[in-house]
Amino acid sequence: MAATVTNEDRAVPLGVSASATATSIELFTGGGGMALGLHQAGFEHLAVNEIDRRSLETLSANLAAADFGEGQPWPLLPGDVREQPWKAFADQVALCAGGAPCQPFSLGGVHRGNEDHRNLWPAFIEVVRQTRPRAVLGENVRGLTRPAFLPYLDYVCDWLGLPHLSPAANEAWPDHHRRLKRQRGSGDLPAEDRYLVDRKVVCAADYGVPQLRYRLFIVAIRADEARDWQSDAPFGEKWTWPSPTHSRDALLADKLFGDYWSSHGIARRAVDLPRSREAAVQIAWEQNRIRPWRTLRDALRGRLDDEDFVDLPEPDIGAESAVASNHVGIPGARLYKGHSGNALDWPAKTIKAGVHGVPGGEHVICLDGGGHRYMTVRECARVQTFPDWWTFEGPRSEASRQIGNAVPVRLARIMGETIADTLKVKPDA
Repeated sequence: MAATVTNEDRAVPLGVSASATATSIELFTGGGGMALGLHQAGFEHLAVNEIDRRSLETLSANLAAADFGEGQPWPLLPGDVREQPWKAFADQVALCAGGAPCQPFSLGGVHRGNEDHRNLWPAFIEVVRQTRPRAVLGENVRGLTRPAFLPYLDYVCDWLGLPHLSPAANEAWPDHHRRLKRQRGSGDLPAEDRYLVDRKVVCAADYGVPQLRYRLFIVAIRADEARDWQSDAPFGEKWTWPSPTHSRDALLADKLFGDYWSSHGIARRAVDLPRSREAAVQIAWEQNRIRPWRTLRDALRGRLDDEDFVDLPEPDIGAESAVASNHVGIPGARLYKGHSGNALDWPAKTIKAGVHGVPGGEHVICLDGGGHRYMTVRECARVQTFPDWWTFEGPRSEASRQIGNAVPVRLARIMGETIADTLKVKPDA
């Protein structure tokens, strides 16, 4: 079984130097997408926190699996993030990572923002204050960048830059923000008390994830650790973000001039190429410097670059597959206006937390021959680049929620590798 750090004894085995090893703590872990990706990037999780019972069951089941490997199991820290012994990890952590609940800022939510009780950015920053990590990685929906929420996003970034400057009792966030900006402008703070913060909305498909998933990432590097930081650059250019590895133009070029169709054993099909993209597609083909976007068909057939996936068979209604777990057919899929489903030869729409993926038909596949069906839990997990051995506990609704709320594993790994390179840390140092 996975190790568990209990709230009762608060016993946390530490003693690892964060300056030498890629150590990390994970907040809001959910079904484990970011945690698994950072693990693949070489980070050793000192603690993995989650409050949801089903998600904890999923984490426990996978950490106990033989396929997880021979590394140290992640110590699970169950319960409310605001009630954990974070001070025990002070100066032991290279990276503090987590995706705070996105519902307050999601286009599909009630848009209450900082007034929503699920807004846990203050809790996230409090953990940073207590642990003093060398770097921070946060993730959220791009809805947080909308004009209505942009002032609060600026506040989160400025507070993350000075996490020790907590709000006073009953101090409203705009007042706290003004105080943060005054302190930041004073220029008399030591580097170890400040973080340099950058943020950027990235598309997961640009990094080999077979999904058009746009997410906001916030990266903070402690000022005494930052190298080659461009403080005067706009957001998205201050830190050296990972370069995209895949592109839409390369996919269009592969369909027009390459072997996309033959590699999948299907007849060549017409491609709707906008005139505005013709030159870019031709350049993508001639230069061959970037790989094509991965498509939903690629995901189902295990064509996700160098990762170890097999072809998924057509699922049987109500019956578990012998090839992959969580691969059970579900009846009742419908297409209607505004609910058009996923094309096989394009990246999937954003996988969402609901079982139906409403309102855009995100969990429905439009099949060859004109039919359609629901995606299985395993197919949704594939689109999020979870390995097939990673199982999800609970009924379909709970598994879908965990998958839809996750960070794509591949994208988390790429982000983690770039942060590790910034910090000059490595596993087993």
